[in-house]
Amino acid sequence: MSDSSQEEGKRKSPKDLFTKGRDFLDMYSKVAEFTKELMEENSKLQNRVNELMEERERLLTEGGQDPEEARLLRRFEELKREKQEILNHYQQVEEENKDFMHRYHEIESENNNLANLYVASYQLHSTLDLNEVLDIIAEIIINLIGAQTFGILMLNDKKNALEPVKAEGVPLEALPEVTMGEGIIGISAQKGENYYRETGGGREQLDVWKPLVCTPLQINEEVIGAIVVYQLLAQKEKLQKIDYDLFNLLAAHAATAIFSAKLYGDSIRKQATIKGFLDLLTH
Repeated sequence: MSDSSQEEGKRKSPKDLFTKGRDFLDMYSKVAEFTKELMEENSKLQNRVNELMEERERLLTEGGQDPEEARLLRRFEELKREKQEILNHYQQVEEENKDFMHRYHEIESENNNLANLYVASYQLHSTLDLNEVLDIIAEIIINLIGAQTFGILMLNDKKNALEPVKAEGVPLEALPEVTMGEGIIGISAQKGENYYRETGGGREQLDVWKPLVCTPLQINEEVIGAIVVYQLLAQKEKLQKIDYDLFNLLAAHAATAIFSAKLYGDSIRKQATIKGFLDLLTH
């Protein structure tokens, strides 16, 4: 057989190609049909799942055909809501209790300070010795207010100036003699108004002309002196609300105690002078 005859034998006839193409189309049609059937079945299953879920929700809501079961389910839902409301109310009450407890501690602290001030004021009026009165005032400022560096100034009527008579945390001679109406201290004393500077005095460089607090000592609106605070104790960062009330009460009690002690001291000195003069006359 020649080479050309062999090549023609190897070639496929059109009939064979047509047969293979038809087989391929049949197979493709079967795959497409199978896929379509799967999709339809999947859709049916999904619809059934939806129906079952709807049925479940209906049974949970209505309790099926049993009225008692439906009533119990409704009651169960009501109890769940009531439970949540109680929990919310409990949390609200708990927050209010925390606020009340915080306020209680504040009031308790204020009451303790006021009780201490009452005891201190009693001590102030228990003596007519001026030095003892000044020492008691200093103890009150340290223990109740928490001041570290401060001074007590007394008015010299002849000079119309405030002179230092007591100092804590700083030498007495370091405190200035302040003319009434001069600087922060003099203006505060002249007006009879408290001066407060909102800052942590214990962490600043000391400036005797710029106090943290200046409280005039007054009797019937007449200024007889002043308390000047420069620095607080290290553990006290700033003044609290109770401190302002303490300054006001302390100013009134301290002024009365100092004034009484001065009058008593002046009367004793005058009495001693008169007694000495009489002794000279009678001898």
